Amino acid sequence: MPELPDVVVYIEALEKRIAGETLERIRIASPFLLRSFETPVEEAHGRRVAAIRRMGKRIAIELEGGVYVVIHLMIAGRFQWKEAGAPIPKRLGLAAFDFQNGTLLLTEASKKRRASLHVVEGPRGLEPFRRGGIEPLEATLESFREALEKENHTLKRSLTDPRIFSGVGNAYSDEILHAARLSPFKQTGRLEDGEIRRLHAATRGVLALWIRRLRAEAGDGFPANVTAFRAEMAVHGKHRKPCPECGTPIQRIVYAENESNYCPTCQTGGRLLADRALSRLLKRDWPKTVEELEERRGGSTDS
Repeated sequence: MPELPDVVVYIEALEKRIAGETLERIRIASPFLLRSFETPVEEAHGRRVAAIRRMGKRIAIELEGGVYVVIHLMIAGRFQWKEAGAPIPKRLGLAAFDFQNGTLLLTEASKKRRASLHVVEGPRGLEPFRRGGIEPLEATLESFREALEKENHTLKRSLTDPRIFSGVGNAYSDEILHAARLSPFKQTGRLEDGEIRRLHAATRGVLALWIRRLRAEAGDGFPANVTAFRAEMAVHGKHRKPCPECGTPIQRIVYAENESNYCPTCQTGGRLLADRALSRLLKRDWPKTVEELEERRGGSTDS
């Protein structure tokens, strides 16, 4: 799912192309895309783009007259910038936003069709998309601490909760926690002052680093390689690969449709965190350390 760094770079690319331009029309190919009906899609036609903003992981295109087009890419939604009037791809295409200088295509590489489009009017129309989380790149240490301490959750849950932090998801929370040397399942209520300071610095540092990297990758072009799995990432998507800091095989816990990737040496003092499914199966045989796990695998990190 595109998260804060990806969405920021998408918005910057859109600003270069459509800010001040007139949205001629929206062509919708998938009936599952449109999630609002009070304001007809046609209300957006013929209106100039006044601003583009990020709302968590959503992109809100403000049009003159107070009409907003709000898009959530979800897991598999992506944008493409094409020549004006470009056709919507038959298999993956969801919609096209036509401007005189080009067409913005919305695609989704998933049969579940989770991406969404809302057309709303005025500030009240935007209220349902305001989740209340603080902006992590703007947060002072004190506002960061206050957000963390509102409720007692695991760090992984708190970082990815849009009511607490805006725009952070599964991938970058893994990278942040690795940079902060903290377990994904440590409770926020048990954090020491130094750990909060490390987490605050890591959150700002990791997100800023990836914005710079993605900007450099896109250059003057339109972002094309938007993915949650990148070769330069330290732990996310790196199950059983060596930690770039210590060489320990990265471990993974899968739950629902999410996962936590972490380094036992750097983050949990060498202790393996129990995977719910496997630990129920193995019970007392669940390995407690990386060494025990590798012994059971015959010393291989590739199988």
